[in-house]
Amino acid sequence: MKIVLLDGLALNDDLNWDSLKELGECRLYDRTPVDDNHEIINRISHTPIVLTHKTPINAEVIHNSPQLKYIGIMGTGYDVVDVKAAKEAGITVTTVPTYASDAVAQFTFALLLEVTNHVISYQNGSLNNQLTDFKGSPLTVLRGKAFGLIGYGAIAQRVAQIAHAFSMTVIFYNHRPKTVHEKWLQQVSLDELLTRSDVISLHVIQTPQTINLINQTTINLMKSNVILLNTARGKLINEADLAAALNSGRVGAAALDVVSSEPIKSDNPLLTATNCMITPHIAWASQETRARLLAISVDNLKEFLAGRQQNIITYK
Repeated sequence: MKIVLLDGLALNDDLNWDSLKELGECRLYDRTPVDDNHEIINRISHTPIVLTHKTPINAEVIHNSPQLKYIGIMGTGYDVVDVKAAKEAGITVTTVPTYASDAVAQFTFALLLEVTNHVISYQNGSLNNQLTDFKGSPLTVLRGKAFGLIGYGAIAQRVAQIAHAFSMTVIFYNHRPKTVHEKWLQQVSLDELLTRSDVISLHVIQTPQTINLINQTTINLMKSNVILLNTARGKLINEADLAAALNSGRVGAAALDVVSSEPIKSDNPLLTATNCMITPHIAWASQETRARLLAISVDNLKEFLAGRQQNIITYK
């Protein structure tokens, strides 16, 4: 059985790939050009099994890969694969849900605490013997603030628990209503969440319905000093609208681990926006989390080869 891994370097070389190699004849690429369909097709057109982390497998690639039977996405989101085209071609697509819930929840609050406590700024001031300026970098107490989650999957649920531990008021919106048992948690409409929240954190997948979810219209519903967090997908935000809102003071701050095109392009308006912190999509990337991702990805493939279903994505 031939297996191709398109972008193993994304998981770094501190992981052992032997468990994957035991399943077949493996060709492991460090990187594959994400915008070169010809090269992607060249690498996978003669193999039935493909694993990808961030290399896109679109309809053109699928239509020109007649031997392809299985696509294993090494991640939670599945926007990297045209699932509809895969279904039409009879290709099984799997993903790895919940592998990074704790890591991403922790990183979400790392972003928020940097925005509210300015640890790096004050450290730099100390190293440079600068006088402490509380007005320039005001400290903010989270207790009593309203924390709004858009989306309420596994990661969001962990984030909610942390927000509650900080004595914040926790509210969430989910496009499919959830059953809520916690007395400290309230489910609200999207408009109510946007108007009530002091902090808004995005935790939805990228779909045609969620692209540009945060735009001038939704921003105008928010509090004037709102803090926006995004550890989900960059295209959930209209970046030009957010940059304008940050520069005008309409949004207090944004802390983003994802952007619309990664690595970030030099002309992205958020690079020069006021009070905007950007990290390079690393919330998921602890060694423990990457090892778990690899283990589940291999297990997904084992189940497929045994004729069983596990973590399969279906197009509706």
